[in-house]
Amino acid sequence: MKTTLDCIPCFFRQALEAARLAGADATLQRRILCDVAEALPGFSLDASPPEMARIIHGRVRERTGNADPYRSIKERSNRMALDAARRLSSLLDGEADRLRTAVRLSIAGNIIDYGAKNSLNVDAALKRMLDGGKDALPAPAPDFFHFPDFETGLREAGTILFLADNAGEIAFDRLLLEEITRRHPEKEIVVAVKEKPAINDALFRDALDCGLQAAARIVSSGSDTPGTPLSRCSREFLELYRRADMIISKGQGNFETLSDAERPVFFLLLTKCPVIARDIGCAVGDAVLIHHRGKAAGQAGRRSGVSDGS
Repeated sequence: MKTTLDCIPCFFRQALEAARLAGADATLQRRILCDVAEALPGFSLDASPPEMARIIHGRVRERTGNADPYRSIKERSNRMALDAARRLSSLLDGEADRLRTAVRLSIAGNIIDYGAKNSLNVDAALKRMLDGGKDALPAPAPDFFHFPDFETGLREAGTILFLADNAGEIAFDRLLLEEITRRHPEKEIVVAVKEKPAINDALFRDALDCGLQAAARIVSSGSDTPGTPLSRCSREFLELYRRADMIISKGQGNFETLSDAERPVFFLLLTKCPVIARDIGCAVGDAVLIHHRGKAAGQAGRRSGVSDGS
């Protein structure tokens, strides 16, 4: 997905937020915003938004000397999400289709995002889910919830590569991974997290804090970008990416960097950004499960399919 002009104000918002979290005073905050303004003319709109975000957040870390401005937010997100996911796991009990509900829970966890232009309040959204149960989960987007394809992919795959998104959110992903293992104990499941800090994306320590090691093997993508740009990933990750039978990609950053991938990918996300919602064709706040069939299938291949009616 390419960067649009609508992304540019968001870049400045992210820079200012990260600078404040890193402890910068007003003078340094302004210097960082000037750095962003100086960098913009040299940035290609053909690149994905997370690639620009990598430059911005790298500059914040350089200027402030704070290697991980979102560390405390990630720790809080992990604690909050673990408690919420534990309580919401009861929604799977007695379900005729536990997998479908586990997918919706995983997507619901994508609300825990401090990088997106997010008008959805995290605490309030989690409280609504806890109070309202299954009926309060984000609604699947008509025509963009390809659950039958997802089921088929799971049945046919030997190795499943799950691209993690945010800290905290991964506690909800664990519910899905555990349900996949319950159904298909023979599958090899690998979860990829970021190598270095990238906004509030999950690192190895976040995966351990949320107990993902009990559901999958955890690896690093080798990247410090809030997404998965293949040009910035490690050789070891790229080998795994190529040989995996099924890739499940969580969140907006991974969608932005892999929406034109050569190979098939299943995208699970909650659309929090108007630019991404417009690109997909759904509404802000929709739960999306897209079967991208690979770039060779063309644009229609990514967006084809029918809703499963859930």
